[in-house]
This record gives sequence, C-alpha cells and structure tokens, in this order.
Amino acid sequence: MIILKTSHDLKIMSEAGRISAMALELGGKMIRPGVSTAQVNRAIERFIRSQDAVPSFLGYGGFPASACISVNDEVIHGIPGGRILAEGDIVSIDVGAFYRGFHGDNAATFPVGNISAENQKLLGITRECLSLALEKAVMGNRIGDISHAVQLHAERHGLGVVRDYVGHGIGSKMHESPEVPNFGRPGRGPRLQAGMTLAIEPMINLGTGDVLIQDDDWTVVTKDGAPSAHFEHTVVITPDGPPVILTALWGCQWKEL
Repeated sequence: MIILKTSHDLKIMSEAGRISAMALELGGKMIRPGVSTAQVNRAIERFIRSQDAVPSFLGYGGFPASACISVNDEVIHGIPGGRILAEGDIVSIDVGAFYRGFHGDNAATFPVGNISAENQKLLGITRECLSLALEKAVMGNRIGDISHAVQLHAERHGLGVVRDYVGHGIGSKMHESPEVPNFGRPGRGPRLQAGMTLAIEPMINLGTGDVLIQDDDWTVVTKDGAPSAHFEHTVVITPDGPPVILTALWGCQWKEL
C-alpha cells in the first residue's frame, strides 16, 4: 500500500531530510586520502545524534554501522571499518536519519583526490541520471517514467544499470511501497500522486549491471570488478510542478514546503 503523507508528516520529513543531507555533506567533506571509512561513519553518527535523531541504518536488518560506505567496485551496503582511502578511489556514502517517526535517506559518490577520466564520467552520468529521474517525478506520471529516464541515459553512455536493487517509498518506515527501479518502460507502474514520498537512487556501473554479495552478507560488489556510483534523494510529489527535494543540500535547488 502506498502511503500519502499529510502536511504535518511532510514538515517532519523535511527535517529528517535536512539532517540526512547534512550528515552526507559532513561525510563527503571528510573524503580524502588517509581517512578510514570507520572515521567517516563515526562522524556521521555523532552528527545525527546531535540533531536529536538516530541513524536509520544502524541495526536495520542487523546492519552494524550508521552509514553505508562503499569504495570503488562496492555498489551499496559497504560496512565501514579499517579501510584507508587512497588517491583515485571513489566512495559512495549512503546515510539516513530517523527523526520524530520519519526517515530521510540520501547518497552520493565522492572522488578521493584526482580520479580517472572513466570514473569522472561515471560520477557525472550517474548524477545526471538522478536529475533526469527527478524531472519525471511529477504528479500524473508513472513510476516507469522515472525508471526509464535512468536506464535510457545510463545505457546511452555505455554504462550498466543495477537491477537487483531499487529505490523505494519512504516515510515512517525506511522501505515502503512503491519500489522505484532504475530500469523499465515508460507509462507503467503506479501513478504518481501528491503526497507520495520516494527515495530515488540510481546505482550505475562502469561495466555491466551484474552484482554479487560478499561473504559479510551485506556488501554488494560489481560482478566484473568495475567501479560503481550511487546518488540518491528523498523527494515528495507535489500537486503541480517539480518534486520537493527533502535532501537537497549537496547540489539540487531547495524548495520550501
């Protein structure tokens, strides 16, 4: 069942989104050679708790950290630890905050110093995929319109679309209906309605879209070892015009509720 949010719900979700976005921004500013993924995770958790919120991911399904931090060929769900970031790495940070009964969720991929031209292309195209998806997130369209926009742009540039993991509805639960795949046919799926809140999150690989789960039962990696990028926003569908981006601090224009 798709849950439409009230104005009261959305005011709280906007704060959860703000906290999530600021936590992601904090993590991104820490990304440089010599920093461990555990250091980034600790800083993110401290910040979220300082905002009277709790990390959405910590303990979720048994996940042992407050942020998912995935490096190079790791797609999503990377577990922070002793890994030291090196020049040329790319690092995806996925973070959420639970505030007064509602979640925010966002992700971005950051370069560690100077990165290869191929990785620059990967980050740029993946971020463009999210921007194009947001253009389709308007009342009256369907989920498939969002999905198709991501797939078309990624595949036009020879990149692989991850199909095993998808975006999702979000609200009082981290994962709600509907699913928001990054592939599909336009005009298909649930129709977008005002008050729907979605976590839209292209996961795009430099190689194929095929993935594997590592032995820790969490970390998802590309099957061919190619790098992967991940960008995500939490948005709400509005009665007219573009969606309100609830996690907008890292680069998309903020629109007040």
